[in-house]
Amino acid sequence: MKRILLLLLCMGIWQNSAWAVSPHRCFPFGGERLSFDVGWEFVNAGTAILQATTPSVDTYQVSTQANTNKVLDIFKKIRDSIDSSGVCIDQHMQSTLFALNQHERSYHAVKTTVFDWQNNLVHYTQNNKTDDYKVPAGHLNVMDAFFRVRGLDLKPGQTVTIPIFDSRKTYELIVTVEDQTVKLIAPWGNMVECIVVEPKLKTAGIFSSAGTIKLWMTNDDRHIPLQLSAKIKIGRIMGYLTDYQPPASGLSNTQE
Repeated sequence: MKRILLLLLCMGIWQNSAWAVSPHRCFPFGGERLSFDVGWEFVNAGTAILQATTPSVDTYQVSTQANTNKVLDIFKKIRDSIDSSGVCIDQHMQSTLFALNQHERSYHAVKTTVFDWQNNLVHYTQNNKTDDYKVPAGHLNVMDAFFRVRGLDLKPGQTVTIPIFDSRKTYELIVTVEDQTVKLIAPWGNMVECIVVEPKLKTAGIFSSAGTIKLWMTNDDRHIPLQLSAKIKIGRIMGYLTDYQPPASGLSNTQE
């Protein structure tokens, strides 16, 4: 579900007051918390929680936890987490770390990506083996790309590209916005107009293999993801936002 979480499976001038007062240089999401129910087809599979913090005006961190519920634990117990961090360079996001800790039944793995952007390198470590890749500064991990997309002035029919590095691959993430908007009920009870966003990921992640992803985001400056879907080999994974805590007006120094 790295893709759901991530994109679950993300910076202009914000018109909404909760965003406009953010003192951060590139990441006005500090203090935001999103909770999702995750399901496989019509079966509730578990939960995912995403928490964003801003330790300083030039740094940001995002942590994500995905767990299957007790029923799904019998078939495939998942306890996965992602820790992502970055810095602001000329008021643009620059990833510095992406750490994926996977516990899926008997499979355990820790995969760490360090973005050495000053030297145009990425250091990827898995199973205590580190490989280096030449990656130009400005590339993001998939979690940061999710937030980068949310910060854009998205319009129906628009296509944008984000340079990313993920799972040993460097590529341009193509993100398209469908022509038509839809209305969904938000966790706070209102009917909200949403844009439908499709990122074309080339790598798999937590809860899902490679496949098509769709995100239903509020059609405003916040672009809150209310719903998301990922096709997998058998069926699809669905995520529904169940609780939303907006960004703090100032910097957030600790995670819950």
